[in-house]
Amino acid sequence: MTAPALVALAHGSRDPRSAATVREMRAQVRALRPDLRVEVAFLDHCAPSLAMVFDRLVRAGFEEAVVVPLLLTDAFHARVDVPTAVQAASRQHPGVRVRATPVLGFDQPMLELLDVRLRTALRAARVRELDGLVLAAAGSSDSLANRGVARIARQWGLRHRLPTLVAYASTAPPATGEAVRAYRANGRRHIAVGSYFLAPGRLLDRAAELALEAGAVAVAEPLGADPRIARLIVGRYLVGAVEMVPLPA
Repeated sequence: MTAPALVALAHGSRDPRSAATVREMRAQVRALRPDLRVEVAFLDHCAPSLAMVFDRLVRAGFEEAVVVPLLLTDAFHARVDVPTAVQAASRQHPGVRVRATPVLGFDQPMLELLDVRLRTALRAARVRELDGLVLAAAGSSDSLANRGVARIARQWGLRHRLPTLVAYASTAPPATGEAVRAYRANGRRHIAVGSYFLAPGRLLDRAAELALEAGAVAVAEPLGADPRIARLIVGRYLVGAVEMVPLPA
């Protein structure tokens, strides 16, 4: 019996760096599990769509697929866009069994990767001292999603025994520049920004620009393609695949 296909479903962006990062993630997942059929689909801005990927899988003879959303929070895209895309693709191919997993969210590997990206930024900026951290995220109109990011920031700050503020690139305040200025108003001068984004894009570029203008000493790159994320994607897939196995009567 053929294992279900793994479809990594990303949000998509007009910035070509974003799609390139997602495809690099796919390559790392394929390297971990060369026995699996691994595809990438996008909700918006990029091709292929989930429906196009399902067309491809059906032509290849697949009857099952596990969709892993490459999202970091349970905001609108996870709650609305992903189910809508999965339902539309399923209606087009009713013979294909589909399971959508939870989003990537925030597991311990993400915390480790935040540290890796920040250390790289600090070395590049020749920074040896910190007295404040900012965790930059996309932001959402969903207060629950934003509170989830705030919990992540608290965990990150406790890990380094540093005060940590959350800043958002859109929708919710404060912006990164505001967060950095709030620290500086309290006498802190060595403030670094971690990036809770999966891939590069205009939102993160603007957040980094505002932080540096406000006096941040370093801004980390996004989480990006990394073996830790590849393993997390495979882990989500495996749970979803097991949940598709019919239980004996």
